[in-house]
Amino acid sequence: MNTRGGVLHAPAEARAGHAPRARLPLVVHVLALGTFLMGTTEFVVAGLLPEIAGDLQVSVARTGLLITVFAIGMIVGAPLMAMLTLRLPARLTLMLSLGIFAAGHVIVALGPSFTLLLVARFVTAVATGAFWAVANVAAADAAGPATSSRALGLVGAGAMLANVVGVPLGAFAGQLMGWRGPFWALAALSAAAVPLLARTVPHEGPSQQTGSVRSELAALRSGRLWLVLAACATTAGGVLAAYSYIAPLLTDRTGLAAGLVPLVLVGFGLGALAGSLVGGRLGDRRPHTVTIAAASGATLLLPAIAVLAGSAPATVVLLALLGFFGLGANPVLMALAVRSAGKAPTLASALTVSAFNLGTAIGSWIAGRALDSSMGSTGPAVVGTAIAALTLIPTTALALQRRRRTWSADARNAAAVRAGEA
Repeated sequence: MNTRGGVLHAPAEARAGHAPRARLPLVVHVLALGTFLMGTTEFVVAGLLPEIAGDLQVSVARTGLLITVFAIGMIVGAPLMAMLTLRLPARLTLMLSLGIFAAGHVIVALGPSFTLLLVARFVTAVATGAFWAVANVAAADAAGPATSSRALGLVGAGAMLANVVGVPLGAFAGQLMGWRGPFWALAALSAAAVPLLARTVPHEGPSQQTGSVRSELAALRSGRLWLVLAACATTAGGVLAAYSYIAPLLTDRTGLAAGLVPLVLVGFGLGALAGSLVGGRLGDRRPHTVTIAAASGATLLLPAIAVLAGSAPATVVLLALLGFFGLGANPVLMALAVRSAGKAPTLASALTVSAFNLGTAIGSWIAGRALDSSMGSTGPAVVGTAIAALTLIPTTALALQRRRRTWSADARNAAAVRAGEA
């Protein structure tokens, strides 16, 4: 576990299906807290769009740019920081990125203008990319080979839990104390987590990096990696085009009171958490079946949301199912990316973060324009349908490639058997 190039591989015990029993070190839980805060901040805006728009006197569609610009910052930040921090101690990188993250939220909470908020969100997102670039590596290194899979699972669960707890709580808090309140809370929690990182992340960390930027970039020659990244982008773009503007749909078309919107967000988050757990488990055996099924499910659910938006019960159920199918394949796609990248899993992991956020940025931007069109509040779901359907192209291509390799391997083995019998 001395280099970032190897920590993402599961230990032999985990691959064999034996659950490690050792207690995870405290640093893994602190890193999971960090991913929880970062997952919360990315989409807490979705539940506060009307309040922010009213206070800053901008349209709801334009306010959605706060989500888009954060996604753009993640696109830039994740791979860039993965490269720039290759030889830096994880402890230093994590503390600096979380400190900048906290400062960015103070600026958002105090910001008097929409332009300043956009700049602060972008800087905060770059810091988030830096954190994500090394958090998994630091967790696996601290946990050791016997429990690295559990450590990575816990860090990832922090981000998923944000959709279940963080985003709805942020929406509730925003309605009770104003939309700036959740950003103050995120700033305070992030600042409090910095000394926790200082105390828990080992000084030596995974700083003795033997790889190079050139060796990491060699992974970009993998055609399979680019197919996986394309699937990541269209998956996120389709689902989050609709989710980013879910508050206007629920209040304007479905007729729900604003106070009930956070409860619907909880349903979506629970669906996403369950989908990730189920998808991750099934993906070990049938990764391509999971990715195609998830893309198909999202492509069917999104138009159903647009058509049935007038029914509150149907909309609530459909959104929970959208979380399950729309985000359920994400762990599988990330695992496929790491495997496709060979000896550069760190860069591959960072690129999946960029791809997910590229899809989010494009999808939420187009959805915002659709919201201002004649389609109104159902426009984002219509846009999401078209983007989600595109996911079937790379996922099907990956499945066909896998099948062709299996057939070729079977043919070679059969030829070898016949040659041996002769």
